[in-house]
Amino acid sequence: LAERSNLAGVRHILLVLSGKGGVGKSTISTELALALRSAGKRVGILDVDLCGPSIPRMLRVQDSAVHQCDSGWVPVFVGQDKAIALMSIGFLLERPDDAVVWRGPKKNALIKQFVTDVAWGDLDFLIVDTPPGTSDEHISTVEALRPYQLLGAILVTTPQ
Repeated sequence: LAERSNLAGVRHILLVLSGKGGVGKSTISTELALALRSAGKRVGILDVDLCGPSIPRMLRVQDSAVHQCDSGWVPVFVGQDKAIALMSIGFLLERPDDAVVWRGPKKNALIKQFVTDVAWGDLDFLIVDTPPGTSDEHISTVEALRPYQLLGAILVTTPQ
């Protein structure tokens, strides 16, 4: 089963969520990945914020391209040491600032494809940056990841 093999080398999966936008989910995801990498861990980030994919810009790889291999998409590797693997819809758009205006089924299909068709290799942590709110994308992501060991979730909140 292809989906088994692409996440088989991932030891822990961590979702970063919030009930609203603009609270810093992508910043937390990026900083967490950088901290884990500094601690010697192998890290991947899956950016499922389809309408606002900001992580490629945060990690200064927004001009990178995703390539195909036998087991699916090869994520973009970040930094001189190539220690963070990143997959984002931002790499699949013609221009990084293009808007994605899709309905649920198409978004859900891409999320499932991101989960099953990205060749992550061996990772200690896969951090999943989600869009704001509690939408179809969250349900699709959790359902697609259900067969794998989910470490848990970080819920990002603000004082208000």
